[in-house]
Amino acid sequence: MRIGELSTRSGASPRSLRYYEEQGLLSSERTTGGHREYGEEAVERVDRIRCLLGAGIGTDTIRRLLPCMYSREEGGPAPDLLDWLCAERERMSRSIHELERTREALDRVIERNGGRVAVAGA
Repeated sequence: MRIGELSTRSGASPRSLRYYEEQGLLSSERTTGGHREYGEEAVERVDRIRCLLGAGIGTDTIRRLLPCMYSREEGGPAPDLLDWLCAERERMSRSIHELERTREALDRVIERNGGRVAVAGA
């Protein structure tokens, strides 16, 4: 699929897709006309990249992590990467906790001032 279709299907802008490619997170083949062509698996990969970026993980780290996420081989990541993953998970948990505390504080301010707090999913 071409970059426009991948953009539509993944929700990522063509500019973001080109950036992911520049950073070594995504790859494409080139047509004889120089257009990028992506395989079907690119949609899932872009979704994973966007999720990791949204979690605050940088592109250098994502580049190291993606091969482990898509490996068809038996075995796990190298021990240093596994240590990093555990530390990164802990960092994310702390961030989630802080966001929840901030949301609760905002809820109190809203409620004290006569507002109604929207419940997620309702």
